[in-house]
Amino acid sequence: MHIHILGICGTFMGGLAVLAKRAGHKVTGCDANVYPPMSTQLEAQGIELIQGFGPEQINLQPDLFVIGNVVSRGNPLMEEILNRGLPYVSGPQWIGEHILRDKWVLAVAGTHGKTTTSAMLAWILEDAGYDPGFLIGGVPMNFGISARLSGKADAAASSFFVIEADEYDTAFFDKRSKFVHYHAKTAILNNLEYDHADIFPELAAIETQFHHLVRTVPGVGRLVVNAREPALQRVLQRGCWSEKEMFGGDQQGWSLHTLDNDDFEVSFNGELQGVVQWQLSGEHNRMNALAAIAAARHVGVPTAQAIAALGKFENVKRRMELRGTVRDIAVYDDFAHHPTAIATTVAGLRKKVGKARILAVLEPRSNTMKLGAMKDALPGSLGEADLVFGYGAKGTGKEALDWNLGEALQPLGDKASAYDDLEQLVVAIAKAAKPGDQVLVMSNGGFGGVHQKILAALSGLQ
Repeated sequence: MHIHILGICGTFMGGLAVLAKRAGHKVTGCDANVYPPMSTQLEAQGIELIQGFGPEQINLQPDLFVIGNVVSRGNPLMEEILNRGLPYVSGPQWIGEHILRDKWVLAVAGTHGKTTTSAMLAWILEDAGYDPGFLIGGVPMNFGISARLSGKADAAASSFFVIEADEYDTAFFDKRSKFVHYHAKTAILNNLEYDHADIFPELAAIETQFHHLVRTVPGVGRLVVNAREPALQRVLQRGCWSEKEMFGGDQQGWSLHTLDNDDFEVSFNGELQGVVQWQLSGEHNRMNALAAIAAARHVGVPTAQAIAALGKFENVKRRMELRGTVRDIAVYDDFAHHPTAIATTVAGLRKKVGKARILAVLEPRSNTMKLGAMKDALPGSLGEADLVFGYGAKGTGKEALDWNLGEALQPLGDKASAYDDLEQLVVAIAKAAKPGDQVLVMSNGGFGGVHQKILAALSGLQ
């Protein structure tokens, strides 16, 4: 089959393209921003890329157009497809029908931690010899790639597939969440808070989508559910037709006890199963790991083996990733983009570095943050940082904020400042930083390459 992918350079659609190519399909694609690193990765797979959405691309005569959710009505190529009545399908639906069919799908859903938990779960299965396929919205360092059918090029694809299960809508013509297309047999419900203010009016609307996910899990399947989340309890109260295991509670199900050095004990129904000894920090990562251990057990991985595998887990790129150290000043990159994620990231670093100063550098870039739905929660989420540097681009571009970042950070007093010029931001950070400081950069975008700019500025001060 020849598929032509609209919006191919997004993380999800790029992963889809790689999987489709490996499955034997001819793959071409287009996007508004065909540039490295995604363009380089896709071209290395032999995938032809086209800049823009010109209607003449119908002359490629693919068997099917696969539509990413970046595409909306008015897109010239999409309009031509509709006008001519050509066959098209959403990316999640195509994945569900052509990649995930006949697989044991392990789906990881939740407002936070999907990428990290998916990476942990895939690694546990890999370490246990299951050779899983996966599609993850980041790059697990244990694998170095974000998507694959199998780890063995000359072997049939694995029967197991781990997928990051996003609640964002599927496409302009399908407003259900992506995860309803995956038909999970094992589903992690990691947590649930309000997010995606551009498409969901309130938390109850997201709970409804999670209820739809629960409805797709078969009776022989299993839900692995965070016991600490009231929103998930409400989801389960609307109906549950599968096996269910809770994690993060006191006794029933899976629980943890943190030791002094971020290692933690794992118990099941009150019985100690072992101790995870690893390099990660933060309660959020311990909860992610507990969920991954529980899900892996559903496919037959012994708990002791899962615990041992996590000791070799190397995290995901852009999750507290150390980008460099200059003059004893460390610069980290993290994907945190929601106040809860920001708070847990800062708290995790605080526990790691003790009394060392933390300079938090934040770009509110997600659709929810740009709309200002979470701006009042920002000061509280940054409370453990010693200095806060906010960046909000001015103008009317897609990165611009609809609210005043400086005003939102005012409750933090003199320790917070806001900038709308990237170079001025870098200069201010470099001027404030002292040996021993920890610079924590948080954004779900590229942030203009600010990490390297900061390191270069610090080097210039030597």
